[in-house]
Amino acid sequence: RLAEMDALVRKSFKTFDYKRVMAAMLNFTGVDLSAVYFDIRKDSLYCDAPGDERRRAARTVMALVLERLLAWLAPIMPFTTEEAFLISPFAGRAASIHLTQLPATPEAWRDDALAARWEQIFAVRRVITGALEVERREKRIGASLEAAPVVHIADTGLRELAGSVDMAELCITSGITLTGEAAPAGAFSLDEIAGVAVIPALSTGGKCARCWKVLPEVDETHPLCHRCDDAVATHDAGA
Repeated sequence: RLAEMDALVRKSFKTFDYKRVMAAMLNFTGVDLSAVYFDIRKDSLYCDAPGDERRRAARTVMALVLERLLAWLAPIMPFTTEEAFLISPFAGRAASIHLTQLPATPEAWRDDALAARWEQIFAVRRVITGALEVERREKRIGASLEAAPVVHIADTGLRELAGSVDMAELCITSGITLTGEAAPAGAFSLDEIAGVAVIPALSTGGKCARCWKVLPEVDETHPLCHRCDDAVATHDAGA
C-alpha cells in the first residue's frame, strides 16, 4: 500500500493536484491504517515481549509509514508536519521537514499478486467482522475477543488462503475455526462475498488480565495466558 500511495502522491504532485493527495491520505490513514493495520497490530505492540520479532516488525512498518506520511503531507499541512518531524526519529536529517526530499520507495515493495491475495483474505474478514457486529448489536458479546467463530468457506483455494494466516489475529478474536463443511441455516453471510458464511460462537476459558483474550489456559489460578506469561517473564528478566 505504501508503494501504491507513493506512486499516486508523486504523480499528483507533478500536476499540483493536492486535492487528490488529501483524499487519498484521508482514506489511507482512516481505513488502511486506523481501521485495519493499527487495530490489528495494537495487540502485538501492547502485549508481545519487547524483543518479539512480530512486534519489532510492526514498529519498523510504523516508522516507514510515518516517514512517508510526513513527507507526503508536508506541502499540504506545513505546520503540523513540521512539529511532528521535529520530534520524530528522522529529525536529525535536516533542520526542517521542508528541507527534505520524498523518501525513495523500493520498487520491490509493489507486489500486485500479494495485494490480490490479501484482497481475498480481507473479503473473508469482512464476513467475519460483519457477523461479530451483529453479535455486539444484539448484546450477545461485548467485544470481539469474546468470540471464536466458525467460518464455512466453500472454495478450497480460498479456505487454504485464509488458513495460511492467523485469521483470529486479523479479526481480533480469541480463536477461529475454518471448515469446508456446508454452512447451516442461519449462518451469517454477505451477498457480495459468495461461499463464505459464519456461525458465531463464544471462546471458552478465562479472560487474560493482560491481553484480554479468552483462552482455555486462563483461570482463577492462572490470570495470564501463556504468551503474556512469557512476555512478563522476559520483561522482568530484563531481556
